[in-house]
Amino acid sequence: MVAAEDAGKVGVAERLGIDPGAVVQEIGWGEDVDDDLRAAVEERIGSDLLDEDADEVVDVVLLWWREDDGDLVDALVDAIGPLADEGVIWVLTPKTGRPGYVEPSDIAEAVPTAGLAQTSAISASADWAATKLVSPKSAKSKR
Repeated sequence: MVAAEDAGKVGVAERLGIDPGAVVQEIGWGEDVDDDLRAAVEERIGSDLLDEDADEVVDVVLLWWREDDGDLVDALVDAIGPLADEGVIWVLTPKTGRPGYVEPSDIAEAVPTAGLAQTSAISASADWAATKLVSPKSAKSKR
């Protein structure tokens, strides 16, 4: 029974496209984050999540974001800094009806301003939705 439970946890990390050994930074941690999701990611990568002050190049940024957290564009621009060229940012927001809920349109408006593109969204856990952001392909081809 424990193995099935662990498999479910790893499933969310896989759905987030996080590869074993990936370097994952977590920004915006708070008491309300989903600890099972965090544990699943740590189990998948085989190490701890890096905190917001880490100076390493990262493959994935998990950005926990709530309605009252400030300016999403600023947070996204900051999250891009340590991101590897092919890296992704997952914006994790409370689902509809949960405290701190963020309108999807707020994310959609912030993404291009920050120089990113939104590719997909999934249900990350019972309380959190995840939106995947990447650097637009056109920006990569101009480098």
